[in-house]
Amino acid sequence: MQKRNYQKELDKIIENLKDGKKPSLLLHACCAPCSSYCVEYLSKYFDITLYYYNPNIESQEEFSKRFKEFEKIYERFNVKAIEEKYNPDEFYDAVKGYEDCKEGGDRCTICYRLRLQKTLEYATKNHFDYFASTLSISPYKNAEKLNTIGEEISKDSQVKYLVNDFKKNGGYLRSTVLSKEMDLYRQDYCGCVYSIRDAIKEDI
Repeated sequence: MQKRNYQKELDKIIENLKDGKKPSLLLHACCAPCSSYCVEYLSKYFDITLYYYNPNIESQEEFSKRFKEFEKIYERFNVKAIEEKYNPDEFYDAVKGYEDCKEGGDRCTICYRLRLQKTLEYATKNHFDYFASTLSISPYKNAEKLNTIGEEISKDSQVKYLVNDFKKNGGYLRSTVLSKEMDLYRQDYCGCVYSIRDAIKEDI
């Protein structure tokens, strides 16, 4: 089976958007650096609201530090943002039994689903046209898994899932350039205690 090109699919969706009012997009945001390119790119076509729901982040301090960086995104791109209350128990309950999985394995897939499902619920409740996540911009995140989950959970929803692979077309590189220009705090691990653990193992 031929591998899907999610960037081409996104290009086609954008081409077919009607002129006039931009459709609303609830964009799950993991951090400001990853969001920078996604917002720069999509804001031409969508009315974006960032949705900061990340119970996987290992501490309240780190959670708040990452969210504060979005102020620079607001100033540059004039987008709105929603911050969900930090509740790490939601993450730990979801991944119970998968603590020993390697980074990028089943534990991460569960985490993707948790955050995408919450994004869809908020988007549905607040009548957004589309939802998506910035997660696919990372070279370490599996775009196929993310898109499979997004399409699956939105199958019977009025809110459409916006397929994407934001790392394509130089997206990841552009995010690093924007991060330097905007002096964004760029963390060196995904967010959870397990990603820190795995990073330490790699350094040993």
